[in-house]
Amino acid sequence: PLLSTDWGLPSIANSIIGATRTCTYVQEQSVVDPREKTFELKSTNISFTNLVSVDEKLTYKPHPQDPEKTVLTQEALITVKGISLSSYLEGLMAKTISVNASKGREAMEWVIRRLNTEIEELAATARGTMRAPMAAAAADK
Repeated sequence: PLLSTDWGLPSIANSIIGATRTCTYVQEQSVVDPREKTFELKSTNISFTNLVSVDEKLTYKPHPQDPEKTVLTQEALITVKGISLSSYLEGLMAKTISVNASKGREAMEWVIRRLNTEIEELAATARGTMRAPMAAAAADK
């Protein structure tokens, strides 16, 4: 999918790179491996590529010792091109990615909690649906 995001860089960083807008477009690819129980998310910016490239990869997999836990590995390669203070800008972008990673983790945890609630509700409904015919059959005897 194609996504848009605001990098949220400080105004001084926008001045350095000469950007009047901070919205950028990102191409994202998700891969789910049900056998290995992994989820991999790769993204790369497709705007401002003449100034900066950001390639990010997130991998979710089961914890090796505790199957009730998930391990998240995040990698990001940030390259600022042809601009003075490029290491400063790369550091700013790395900090922004790190802050956003915690927001992403919170969002994934919310989705998981929501799915678990829906599964529990479906199971309870299914149990109730199965009990009614059995109770009726027992009453007929």
